[in-house]
Amino acid sequence: MSRLTGAGEQRGAEVIDEQGDTVPLPAVPPAEDRPQPTERHAGGGRVPPTVGPIVKKVALGVSICLVAVAGYAGLRQIADAPADPGAPVIAESPQTSTTPDEAAEGVRRASVGGAVLQKMAVAVQDDSRSAFLATIDPKATEFRTSARTIFANLGKLPVGSFQLRYVSDDTAALSPDRQTELGGTESWLAQVEVSWQLTGYDVKPARETLPVTFVTRDGTTYAASFSERFVAGQRRPVWALGPIDVAKGDHSLVISLDSAADAESYVSVTDRAVDSVSKVWGRNWRQKVVVYLPAKQAQMEYVLGAQPNTYTQIAAVTMAELDAPQVGAPVRIVANPKLFEELGKQGRRIVLTHETTHVASTATASPVPLWLAEGFADYVAFNAVPVQDESAAKELFKAVRAGKVPPALPAPEAFAASAAELPQAYESAWLACRLIAEREGQSKLVKFYRAVHASKTSAGLADAFKTVLGMTEQEFVAEWQQYIKRLAGV
Repeated sequence: MSRLTGAGEQRGAEVIDEQGDTVPLPAVPPAEDRPQPTERHAGGGRVPPTVGPIVKKVALGVSICLVAVAGYAGLRQIADAPADPGAPVIAESPQTSTTPDEAAEGVRRASVGGAVLQKMAVAVQDDSRSAFLATIDPKATEFRTSARTIFANLGKLPVGSFQLRYVSDDTAALSPDRQTELGGTESWLAQVEVSWQLTGYDVKPARETLPVTFVTRDGTTYAASFSERFVAGQRRPVWALGPIDVAKGDHSLVISLDSAADAESYVSVTDRAVDSVSKVWGRNWRQKVVVYLPAKQAQMEYVLGAQPNTYTQIAAVTMAELDAPQVGAPVRIVANPKLFEELGKQGRRIVLTHETTHVASTATASPVPLWLAEGFADYVAFNAVPVQDESAAKELFKAVRAGKVPPALPAPEAFAASAAELPQAYESAWLACRLIAEREGQSKLVKFYRAVHASKTSAGLADAFKTVLGMTEQEFVAEWQQYIKRLAGV
């Protein structure tokens, strides 16, 4: 992530902005904290000088590059096999049965539930609304409304494949009151893997796990809910959170849950971000970006599987929409609706350029240290939209002038959301990357990043310093310290 945008850590920053310019699901329980390679904080510190009467100060959120954590309580780990649109849904029996009768019942539920899921997936592939709704419990009035929205949303997306796979169930998950409410002869809660692939954007399918409630009445089994008893850290698909608008550009796909937002206006900004990143990083990447625009912060948290209010100061997050980090995983930029709207045109461009840098450099599955990932993304963003040093490095310069020169490049923990000196970490990382570009040339900075990224050992950073920059990390740190002291006027 960057100070103004994000890919995986959090930081604070303010820059000068030139612009004068549903069917919600139940609340998710608090999620556990998960590793955050990069992200960016928007309220933690930087206040740029006022420049002219029409220039306003805008707090820019730091983007976060989230690497999803595999597995959670009560679910078996899902293998990362490529999706096959023509393959049948596999109904797997749960692993909790302790007697032959219980095992047989588990197999029966998996078979019956899997058949419902198969019909549902085929209906999506065939674009048959009636077939899709035929799998929904006729007495689940609220869910039928949600199901209509979900089907309409999937029809707006360039879905190349869509699968639902029965993973496991828990016969004790539904309370007696809930079972009475559902009625029928039988009801239970199952965990279902859903995978979908966006044609032209995804190399591998996105994968998440949904809690699906099944009910059998009059001899027929239906789906009665997609939102019952989410567990901590369980993400939700954007297309299940309410009506979406979709806008497509030459290099971008913007998916908006906010009916008041102009999705088309974000397409042009994102396309420009892709071009800006390609000018620095090169064009040997897919040059395709998918952006999610939630209508409210809770929806952002649902998509990320995050605790409530975790990202109140984060403008945007770059995440891999898969349960385990890996090259080729579908990557999304997720905006914080309140902060993103406040950024203005130039601020959004900086944030989206920063986040797009993380997409291009596959930061969600990279071994590069956070200071390099975040510093490089900021370098690219500020290269596209120049920002005054005094504004972009305000907190760092303040510390240096007080005699607190950083003793080393920022450690990973310096980018934690709760870090006391978070702004300085991002500012330090940015200026470290800019120093490399000024000292060796921009192409050498890119070569240095690629060398560390491609490394297979823990010595990758040290090797890159030596082979690409011709110095040790200690020698670089000494030069960087002098560089920031000079910029701070010390």
